Amino acid sequence: MTVYERLMKYQDKDYKEFQSKLVPNINKETIIGVRTPEMRNIAKEVFGTKEANDFLKTLPHQYYEENLVHFFLISKIKDFNECISEVERFLPFIDCWPVCDQATPLVFKKHHNELIPLIKKWIKSNHVYTARFGIRMLMNEYLDKDFKEEYLELVSSKKKDEYYLKMMQAWYFATALAKQYDSTIKYLEEKILDPWVHSKTIQKAIESYRVSQEHKVYLKTLK
Repeated sequence: MTVYERLMKYQDKDYKEFQSKLVPNINKETIIGVRTPEMRNIAKEVFGTKEANDFLKTLPHQYYEENLVHFFLISKIKDFNECISEVERFLPFIDCWPVCDQATPLVFKKHHNELIPLIKKWIKSNHVYTARFGIRMLMNEYLDKDFKEEYLELVSSKKKDEYYLKMMQAWYFATALAKQYDSTIKYLEEKILDPWVHSKTIQKAIESYRVSQEHKVYLKTLK
């Protein structure tokens, strides 16, 4: 049984309609209509099999859900170098934010020293979703004990008038306000960010349960 055949077993045409509204930038006919838990289960079922290995070698895929299963499979690879090889082979084929955002390789947490140069390279990419993925990995992996102030500059200096990239920048800075407030707040006080990113960062931070009420009150004055 192929991954496509497995996906078709879970097709929900009403969900397809709903999902197509969330990702308007891709062709509706490439969406089967499968919920995320089912896709994760498919990845779990086939991981490590010949079926999975053959599937990973086959790019590009025809369907949105095939891309999601592809990234879910990559996220399970335990060898760091193998995982990176598969990530970098797949990144150019990402064409929408859900595929970019829903998978995080588990092995990354154990290899921060080797990962950071790759993240910097991804963020510099002209491909929107490669850069978005790089910023998301920086947000997920380097806002706690391995945080460095230079990472804020790395994200803020990325200039591209692309909605899905700027939204990730805002998400990054809103999360940074929750985790590294003292280092991050100057980017709002000094209006270093792109105006749209500045405004969206404040909005997201105010909506976040992780940002203190005191900080939210102050952030409102920086609009």
